Amino acid sequence: MTEVIDVHRAPGDRPASSGLPPLLRTSDRWTDEMVTAAGIPMRDKPVVTVGGGIGSFVTVDYLRIAGGLPTSDIQVVSNLSHPWQTYEHLATVSQIALDDRIRSDAASRPDNIWGFPSYAVSEAFRKRTLAPLMQVLLEPVFADFYTPKLRAVLESIAREARRIRYWDMLERGDVEMVRRRAGGGYFVLFADQRIAEPEHRVIRCRDVHLAVGYTGLKFLPELQEFRAGMNDFHHVVNAYEDHEHVYHALRRRPGTVLVRGGGIVASRVLERLIRERMDHGLQTRILHVLRTYFSGRHGKQLWARRRGKDGFAYQGFNYPKSVWGGQLKAEMRKLDPDARLKVHENIDGTTTAWRREWQRQLRTARSQGWYRAVNGTFEDLRRDGEGVLARLRTADGTLELHADYVIDCTGLNAEVRDHQVLRDLLDHGGARMNGLGRIDVGREFAVTGADSGMGRIYLSGAAALGGPFPGVDTFLGLQIAAQEIVDDMARRGFCRRMGPAGALAHWVRWAAGRQI
Repeated sequence: MTEVIDVHRAPGDRPASSGLPPLLRTSDRWTDEMVTAAGIPMRDKPVVTVGGGIGSFVTVDYLRIAGGLPTSDIQVVSNLSHPWQTYEHLATVSQIALDDRIRSDAASRPDNIWGFPSYAVSEAFRKRTLAPLMQVLLEPVFADFYTPKLRAVLESIAREARRIRYWDMLERGDVEMVRRRAGGGYFVLFADQRIAEPEHRVIRCRDVHLAVGYTGLKFLPELQEFRAGMNDFHHVVNAYEDHEHVYHALRRRPGTVLVRGGGIVASRVLERLIRERMDHGLQTRILHVLRTYFSGRHGKQLWARRRGKDGFAYQGFNYPKSVWGGQLKAEMRKLDPDARLKVHENIDGTTTAWRREWQRQLRTARSQGWYRAVNGTFEDLRRDGEGVLARLRTADGTLELHADYVIDCTGLNAEVRDHQVLRDLLDHGGARMNGLGRIDVGREFAVTGADSGMGRIYLSGAAALGGPFPGVDTFLGLQIAAQEIVDDMARRGFCRRMGPAGALAHWVRWAAGRQI
């Protein structure tokens, strides 16, 4: 049974237990004697990964296959029962059904460190059709980019998790902090979830890997004030929280929905609203508020210019493809932090994918007059009878819009100081922020300033944005980070380095589904 995830509070973002002695709370480095004196049970593992989502899973997969580590050397500490749990929840509530296609490249396979066969090849074999391969051949000029279905991604991760015996390494718990150990290595403190009244446990380890994802949902100030002041979580919702009641209400009676944001989530929500109206003969009206309205190609540099139309900035994936293995990836590795920030200014920004069917839907909605896009920023949000009144600042002055519901699609909260584990790492672990306000990491994804003797803390995912590698918060980005982490461990002599013969042998075992 899938447990319900509180996306307002990230894994590890729990208040520290009052039972922790003050000396442990305030000390930047702990000794074995301090932990023993506190009466906290302690055990040893060479490597601990914190988070338990897809970032942890991918890193563990590389450690087991390329690094050759046994399950006894790896501990995953997480409040998740399976690594795809948060991703599946966020995908489905943001209107990506299991049989919908996600925004990910065919070769970005979290379950397959080699990337072959790609999702397109696997789908072609499974369905006995050449259509996916033809789409890859013709993309993006004559066909949309091929992307896999959510169901295929989740099922493939589940298969690989069973193959590498992921659950033999999982410890259910809420991580509260990671502290350096006097003499080298780290202590990972967590609250054990296996008992009714959680108690502290400590794992003493050499290396720590953090993949804690986002802190929670992102609400801009006026939305926070509305929800808190009115105690209304029904009329104003975030696209990443369950909001099926909006679509159910619109099936019962006509209504107006105000959608805010211009990224991939906003496009999915718009697609759902349009499809619901067309399929069920509804009278839904859609108001779409865009802070930045794109009407043509845009970008500060010619090579980074994106397509823009009808308010949206279009790009196949989160970043240009060269970020993951081309010229841009190589360039970013060589740049100093200030120069990197300038590149991020050019390539970052909210985008969505150009999809032909969705474009046809939008054209129909515009031509029939029940979809309207507005360029503006929110100034105020208040209750208006049974609905909501939004006051916007536009180029022409103030504009007031009435809607029955507001769906905010401005994303997730990436503030690292809002996450307990990352905040503690900054305050007590030697870590520092980079120019983008995330955690500073090196080329090998080791947290700068957090080394402890022979031990290192590695970080992958959204919290590492702004470092030498841009595409951190993507499937392929998590795989690249895992490869760099395992290579660094191999250089330090703590795991093996897999050569061509070993890679081929392990690929054969992967293809055959043989457990390791």
